[in-house]
Formats: sequence, structure tokens, C-alpha cells
Amino acid sequence: MTVTTALPSAGEAAPEENPWARAWRRLRRRKGAMVALAVVMLFVLMAVFAPLLSPYDPTATSWSLVRKPPSWAHWFGTDEVGRDVLARIIYGARASLSAGLVSVSIAVGIGVPLGLLAGYAGGWIDSVLSRIVDAMLAIPFLILAITLSAFLGPSLTNAMIAIGVTATPVFIRLTRGQTLSAKVEDYVEAARAVGNPHWRIALRHILPNIVPPLLVQASLAIAGAIIAEAALSFLGLGQQPPAPSWGSMLNSAQRFIAQAPWMAFWPGMAIFLAVLSFNLLGDGLRDALDPRHK
Repeated sequence: MTVTTALPSAGEAAPEENPWARAWRRLRRRKGAMVALAVVMLFVLMAVFAPLLSPYDPTATSWSLVRKPPSWAHWFGTDEVGRDVLARIIYGARASLSAGLVSVSIAVGIGVPLGLLAGYAGGWIDSVLSRIVDAMLAIPFLILAITLSAFLGPSLTNAMIAIGVTATPVFIRLTRGQTLSAKVEDYVEAARAVGNPHWRIALRHILPNIVPPLLVQASLAIAGAIIAEAALSFLGLGQQPPAPSWGSMLNSAQRFIAQAPWMAFWPGMAIFLAVLSFNLLGDGLRDALDPRHK
């Protein structure tokens, strides 16, 4: 018995590529975004494996090693009380990345449901939420974060909450706009016509289709959250001594910028690289997830 296998004809359409596989293929073609992704992963690994990578205890002081320049023993030098700067940079990545991820998670967790509600329900709910968002966006981001952090009290946890609440209006407005565009599409009208309840239409049909712009905004918001955490720690409202933070390291270094410039250079470079990498990654994701790009 002979078994024959039907071959697809020349005019037959090829199977449709998975959207996330297509986005990954597009992202890999963007060298800047891939370099940024590698740097982000390097910072993540540095934060996760800090106890294994750190050559010294980041809080151990030594009065015989005060403000020593970079050497083979201390690659990034030491600070004003003899603590190893490299060890503090490595452990400081935990505070900065945690602040970025946790605060953006708070903003997404609050902003996306409220934006979805405002965009889908409309009416007075949309009006009230839009006026609240407009009022919060009228205040500069960092000023509002400083005010909330000062009200809650100085700590890294309170700084994360303050940054997350401050970033929430951006996600409310973005989600609302995307929902207003999506709810008039044919697939939503079809889902409504067959009798799907409103909550199912919003969660099963609209939300999955607005994830790409939210993902891009989240990556960009992490960069802003890292800067905000560094600013709050610089002002004494974030990570509290002696726990390391890139912002608090800059605060300590400002008094010795002429005698020990390495104290300010390395935490400043860490903030610069982390923020630049998340911004470049966000730009790459925006292009990769845009259906208009090939």
C-alpha cells in the first residue's frame, strides 16, 4: 500500500507566524536593542548573584582604606569610610532594579484596570478618572514622587510606592486611549453581538490586543523609575544608609568630587547605562511590536 502526502500548492498560504515570534525576529534585527537587552540582563544577573560576585561586604568599613583610588585590590576604589565601591555598585543594582520593577508593577496594576474601565465604560466614570489623571499629570513627575515619598517616610519601600503611584496616570491614559480604539473594532462588535458579557469582552478581547503598547511603555517607565529612585535616595528619601544605592552613593560622593572623583563616576555610569539600556530596549520593542514594520 502506497501512502501519498499532499504537498501544499504554490498558491496555498503559508501558516501564519506567531505574533510574539515575529516580534522577537524583528527585535533581533535591531542591534542597538539587542545590545541594550544584553546590558539589562547583565544588571539583572549582577543584582541576583550579588553575594557571589561582590568581592567585599558592601557595608564593611576600614579607616585605613579611606578614599583609596582604584587598584588591583579595589577595582573601583573605596569611599569616604573605606567601603569597596565595586561591591556597593553590585549591591546597589538590587535597589535600583527593584525600584524600577516594583514601582512599574504598581503603576501597571493600578493604571491598566482603571484605564480599561474608563475607556470601555465611558460616561461619568471616564470623565472623573480623566480629570484626576489630568490633575496628576499637571504636576512634574519628580516633584510629585518627592512629595509622596516625604509624606510616607524615608525608605526604599515607600519610595517604590511613591514612584508607582506617580507613574500610574501615564498607564491610565495609555490604556484608556487604546481601549477606545479597540472597542470599535469588528472583532469586539462580533463578540458583543454573540452575547458576551462586558467583563469578558474587556478582559478576553480588548486587553490582549493592547498589551504591546503597554509593554513598550513599561520598559520606558522602568528607566524613569530608576532615575526617580536615584533622586530620592540622593535626597535621603529612598534607600537608607548603610545599605547601598546608586543615588545615595552620589550623595556621599558630592563632598569629595575633587579628592575622589571615582566615588561619583561609577554610580553615575551605572545609572547612565541602566537608563540608556531600558530606553533603547523600549524603542526596539516599539518597532518590533508595530505591525506596520516588516
